[in-house]
Amino acid sequence: MVPAALFARGVTGQFASVNAGSAVLSFFVWEMVKIFVTVGILFAAHRLVAGLSWPAMLIGMVVTMKVYWIALGFKRKPRPVQIKNA
Repeated sequence: MVPAALFARGVTGQFASVNAGSAVLSFFVWEMVKIFVTVGILFAAHRLVAGLSWPAMLIGMVVTMKVYWIALGFKRKPRPVQIKNA
């Protein structure tokens, strides 16, 4: 949650809204920050959590990241608008 919040805060900052080029640069810079913070948290978990199961943690992380696609599959289809003749 922390890396995603940093990314969202960085991408919506003042520098990102100057022009299209700075928006793209801001996106890539904050995406790299997000990746580095995520890797840092993984290394911290290795040192702070005794008996950590790496396969279970990595599988849980991948499932969590992919749950958005599952949510899109369950998205309700919009109902068509019916126009009544007056």
